[in-house]
Amino acid sequence: MADAKLFAGHRIKRLRRQSGLTQVAMADMLEISASYLNLIESNQRPLSATLILRLSEKFDFDPRVLTENEPGGGIEGLRRRLADPLFADLDIDRTELQEWLAAAPGGAEAFSRAFDRLGEGGGQYDVNTRDAVAPVRREIERWKNHYADLDAQAEEIADELRLGAGDLYGAIAERLRTRHQITIRILPTEVMPDRLRRLDLHARQLQLSEMLDPASRTFQAGFQLAQIEAKSEIEALVTGAGFTEKVSERFYHRHLAGYFAAAIMMPYSRFLRACESTGYDLELLQRRFGAGFEQVAHRLTTLQRVGARGLPFFMIRLDRAGRTSKRFAGASNASLVLANVRCPLWNVHHAFDRPGDYYRQLVELEDGSRWFTIARTVRPHSRTPSGVSAEFVVGLGLSADIAAPLSITRGVDLDGGEAMPIGLGCRQCTRVHCPQRSAPPIGRALLAVDRERALTPFAFVED
Repeated sequence: MADAKLFAGHRIKRLRRQSGLTQVAMADMLEISASYLNLIESNQRPLSATLILRLSEKFDFDPRVLTENEPGGGIEGLRRRLADPLFADLDIDRTELQEWLAAAPGGAEAFSRAFDRLGEGGGQYDVNTRDAVAPVRREIERWKNHYADLDAQAEEIADELRLGAGDLYGAIAERLRTRHQITIRILPTEVMPDRLRRLDLHARQLQLSEMLDPASRTFQAGFQLAQIEAKSEIEALVTGAGFTEKVSERFYHRHLAGYFAAAIMMPYSRFLRACESTGYDLELLQRRFGAGFEQVAHRLTTLQRVGARGLPFFMIRLDRAGRTSKRFAGASNASLVLANVRCPLWNVHHAFDRPGDYYRQLVELEDGSRWFTIARTVRPHSRTPSGVSAEFVVGLGLSADIAAPLSITRGVDLDGGEAMPIGLGCRQCTRVHCPQRSAPPIGRALLAVDRERALTPFAFVED
């Protein structure tokens, strides 16, 4: 990554305009030619280390903002949204997108947010919930679900706990008791029928439900430790996100505390070494770190430490109705996860048929990208007083181009093997002759011929 070229033309242009400078005036301040500055603002030239230093000296700003995500996810993010059949007749090419980002980065970001906001609906959330959840998801994706400072602090604490005791749960419980005067008490379900965790500040007790399995108890104890010992770091991240709704701040705070708890259970360096030495063996990782499948799956999406990166996994959690309750694209940028509707031909849905079994599949999207995916059911250790319990499927995946190190890919021809052709939901998919189609694609004229019956009642005009 040290050799990666940094293109940040839109941010330089915004900085110049905010400073009220012409290109000639700013170029003089930076000791470069106006034509060279024009190339930089057009993303035709990268920023050099020397130029970044001059920018930070001449203008009062943090150079780290230059590495933040481009508006709308940059050219690839805009291309993904414009691939919607709604825009099929516009024929917008890459050059136009570059010009758009260079000339109106704010407009590109506004379009992206509006598109995501409208697409996020899909009947999944009401307006108030969508307002609270969507900004949190955007912020997590902006960080690629990797928080280096939280990981480093959690790793230090994990090392201290490991030296103190072999039992991580017991070590966390002892740390809470001796350093923070909080004891852990396991309560029967009749006492806590509708809660898994509760902090009683009056009694100085962290009360956990007996329904939690050992991995979940450790996680909840780590979650409480995060709220105390990583409080300032978490609050700084929440404040920096700039949410407009308090409920969004609370959701993000909860995510970060959970991230910290998982980082204590699966310390970055040790976990990455275990991943690489075992071929990312999911069962072994669960046993070695005393974690559940969903916890391991989530942790796999966070391994993006500079100089020590793991494979860029995505993760998604679905219910039987196909609704998404968790999704982390991480560094994968997988449209498979970022899309708001799933394709029924993706066998992540089939995992409900055999609870606990692993389903693997090689899939190919319309853009030609191939992905190797793994799916398995999970059952949260909770139920309502009436006995109703939940069941979800957790899906993991990564680009087939880099999936060879996974032990679970043995016997799969990742390069030339047959892949299941899938789309990003029927309304976004323009594959013809799909017998599973349940809706026509947006932007395509429907065909209705009385003398014929196609594989689907939603035949449409092809390009």
